[in-house]
Amino acid sequence: MVDIKRKILIQGIEGSYHHLAVNEYFKEEHVEIVPCHTFREQFLKLASQPENLGLVAMENTLAGSLLANYTLLRKSGLMILGEHKMRICHCLLALPGQSMNQIAEVHSHAMALAQCEDFLFQYPAIQLVESEDTALSAKQIRDQKAKSKAAIASHLAAQIYDLEILKSGIETNPHNFTRFQLIGLSSKAASKYQPNKYQINKSSLVFSLPHEAGSLARILSVLSFYGINLTKIQSLPVLGREWEYLFYIDLTFDNYERYRQSLDAIRPLSIGLQNLGEYQTFESRTQITHETKHTA
Repeated sequence: MVDIKRKILIQGIEGSYHHLAVNEYFKEEHVEIVPCHTFREQFLKLASQPENLGLVAMENTLAGSLLANYTLLRKSGLMILGEHKMRICHCLLALPGQSMNQIAEVHSHAMALAQCEDFLFQYPAIQLVESEDTALSAKQIRDQKAKSKAAIASHLAAQIYDLEILKSGIETNPHNFTRFQLIGLSSKAASKYQPNKYQINKSSLVFSLPHEAGSLARILSVLSFYGINLTKIQSLPVLGREWEYLFYIDLTFDNYERYRQSLDAIRPLSIGLQNLGEYQTFESRTQITHETKHTA
């Protein structure tokens, strides 16, 4: 029997933090990484490939929400099928045999450079060069055999591109986590990874509201009545409509039936309510996986 690998689409190339997140999410399962240059390309491809899945960054504890990805998700018709939270640990990579006093330039994504500001401040003579991707910076150093250059990227990038880690954990704030979401066009494609309705304890919704005083407060009151916890709210302007906004919210709950009842209750109070996905929180999924390993 031929082993058909599950294809997982990511933004970035091999060795990126998206790639590292896929390895953590799918653990020992053999999957095939499909790199995409942009998030837009990733969403467009997934929208036409119901058999494949994607993992996409949606929020970082330091940088905040990736707002463009919320819009891409809403318009794509894709569903959130799961989530993964990963600590981002930045490493300084260079060709084997290099030392810090030989490095003249450090290349990486602008966000990675900003997150390592305190470390880089110790080396004022080093020039900082922004690039489109952390792993791509590492790959270019390998390809160009650039002895005077270093890259800020993941430890996985060091392994893939045969680079040496000059220093690890160089991020200024150790509480640097990114929340990734598993997305797909069809829940059938992810049936292996989806919990049943008794394990589902989180959902993501988007809606707009009528121009009436207290319209958002009424939504929140209904959710509170049904015992639903609002863990995130993000507003984005509706393009082309002055002073109109879409509200993206994340809900957690411990009673699926009460949650579904709350949706019926807030639907007439909102405009265009769209359910972006029902899934397990990272914490509960991790706990179940841990318990399964110990009982297997």
